[in-house]
Formats: sequence, C-alpha cells, structure tokens
Amino acid sequence: MITSSAIAERLVAQLSKEEVAITANFDGSEIFIYGAIKHENSNKTTDPLEVVITVSGPAEKLHVRKKSKHAMIWLNTETIEIDSAPSFYAVASTGILKEVINNTENLKYKISIREVIRSIGNPATIQNPTDFTEGLIRIRNENKLYQDLDNSISLTDETLFATTINLPSNLVEGEYTIRFLLARDGKVIDQLSTTIPVNKVGLERWIFDLSRQQPLIYGLLSLFIAIFAGWLASAVFRYIRI
Repeated sequence: MITSSAIAERLVAQLSKEEVAITANFDGSEIFIYGAIKHENSNKTTDPLEVVITVSGPAEKLHVRKKSKHAMIWLNTETIEIDSAPSFYAVASTGILKEVINNTENLKYKISIREVIRSIGNPATIQNPTDFTEGLIRIRNENKLYQDLDNSISLTDETLFATTINLPSNLVEGEYTIRFLLARDGKVIDQLSTTIPVNKVGLERWIFDLSRQQPLIYGLLSLFIAIFAGWLASAVFRYIRI
C-alpha cells in the first residue's frame, strides 16, 4: 500500500502487480492502478478534485538527427543532443491535463511529456531546436512509448480512482517511477510516488546476462547455433528431395 502525508486530503494507491517480467515471448503488459482519497478535513470547497498519474521509464541521453534531401539523397544535416528523456512516459488524468494542472504547476512538477524531456546547450546553428523534441515525441507516440491519456482516470465521489496503463513490448529494462498527484483549482495539493521493476526473466535473462558477462562464450554459442541451424536446414532439404 502506498500512502502520502497530506493534511486535508491524503492519497492512498495500489498497483495490480509488483513487477513486469519480460520473457522471450513478451508482447506487452498493463498495470491496473487504483486508490482512494482520504478526506482528513471536513471543510470541503466547491472546487473539484482531480487526479494525475505518470509512469516514467529509465531516463536516457540520445541524439536526434534531422535529414535533408541533397541531390536525390537523404542525409543527416543537423543533430542535437537530448540530455535526458524517459524511455517510456505515460501521463493519465481525470480530465484534460492542461485544464487539470496549470502551466506553473506543470513546470514545477514536470508533469507533461514536453516538460520531462531536457535538452540544453544546443548548437547555435540550430534554428528551431524544439522541432527535434517534437519529432522525438511524435516518433515515440507512434511506438506507444509516449502516451497522453486525458480523461482516462475514473474518479467516483472524489474518493475512489482507477486507471489502466498499457505497456508496449519494446520496453527498456529498469525501474519505472509511478507518481500520483492530487490537484484542485489547477494546483497540486498532494503527491506520492512508488516504483515498479521491469526485468528480463527466464531464458531472456540468461541470454542477456551471458552476452554482457561472458561475451566470448556468448559469441561461440551463437556461432554454434548458427552452424547447427544451417546443417539442420540442409539435412531437411536433402531429405525432402529424396
């Protein structure tokens, strides 16, 4: 059970699973997230409560390149470095995010997808660096690695909330941070967070560890498997022709 320490309203949340296991046939997963808002103060305002939940994968540094066509050939002409971008990011809310959280709070708590991507010190020759960030977001949206999930959290009687976050098959291994934010009148009034591990297991884990810890053995084993597969295919082909 995950709890916060707010005074007036207190968040309590739970996840449907304690870890996400990546197996050899992993094709995605989902996390069911649910919880409640405990009202510690009987003085209620007319402003409704809103809930925002973010799921963030391990951050990574990467280069984003822009291609331009020169003499019928597409070439990389401009490059910027993204200092930090989550490998996966989903932001779910009870309403439309920009109406649930105001701009000041969004900047402060880094809630929206654009706010969690950090890119500083770009070359002066790059005229529109934001185009590269937008391109990264667009590509990862298409691959379901970035998700804007407005109106996806159900909130009953300003007490019980629930949502489901779908995880794609192309997840990066590591600790995923889940944040819960409670808002009223566009401002965050309470928050809490937890993590969930995403790890390779079984044969997938063994092969991954072998490639990192014993690269020579991994290479020889891969070569042996390739030779055996070729011999087996040849034998089957000869048998069919007989």
